[in-house]
Order: sequence, then structure tokens, then C-alpha cells
Amino acid sequence: MKATSTQLVCPACGALNRVPTARLSDGPVCGKCRTALLPGQPLDASDRDFRRYLDKTDLPVVVDFWAPWCGPCQHFAPVFRQVAAEMADRAVFVKLDTDANPQSGGAFQIRSIPTLMLFHRGREVARLSGALSKAQFQQWLNQQLAGLS
Repeated sequence: MKATSTQLVCPACGALNRVPTARLSDGPVCGKCRTALLPGQPLDASDRDFRRYLDKTDLPVVVDFWAPWCGPCQHFAPVFRQVAAEMADRAVFVKLDTDANPQSGGAFQIRSIPTLMLFHRGREVARLSGALSKAQFQQWLNQQLAGLS
């Protein structure tokens, strides 16, 4: 049985919001601060709020672990942004700078960047290292998301 509502974390104020699952593509906003809950772009996470996204969001969470000095990370960033915009109602897309947030990178044993990880209800379900083309990223992500249904 499919859930009738989905819990989302507000990217601005951190409030938890329940949204009817059928209305995820309607641009839901936070009940507390009125910020878009699924903005169609990657959210920047920090050591302070990263676990909250993973543990409190019902949608799958796709994380790009990256660093500013990493050439492949810079090359992959527009791809990640494009797919985040296209799939905003199917997953939450998060970027985590491992240099600025070493605690989270260390907790997930990130050894190479970029590393993509898919989480569902706080649990890691897939991991892939290296920059991908848009088609490769979409194929990988669609395969992983299909396995969660």
C-alpha cells in the first residue's frame, strides 16, 4: 500500500512537513516559513543538518559528496543540478562538501570524490564513486529508485 502522505524536511528552517504524496509535484511549501520544500535544485547540507535530511525525509535522498578543489566534482555538478530539477518530486538531492563537513564525510567513509550515495529512511541503499554523464547518472538512479518501490 502506498503512503498517502510524505514527510519532508524544510531546507530553510528545518521544520518537518507532511505533504499528500499525490501533491508532491505541485510545489509544496513549508507550513512554518513558506519556503519550497522541493526546490528543484540540490540542497547544501552541513554536518549540523545532514542526518536530519537522511533520517526525517520519506523520499529517497541522493547525496553528492564533493570538494571544491576536485575537477571531476566540478564537472559533475551541472549534471547533478539538472537531474535534481527533473526528478524533484521523486527524491531529495543534497550536496555535501567533504572539506567543509569532515564529520559527515568520515562517518560514511568517503574515500574518493565525487561519491554518490542513495539513502532511504536513513539507510544507505546504494553507493557509486566517480563523475557520470547525465545519461549514466539517470540510468543508475532510476535503477536504484525502482528497487525501492
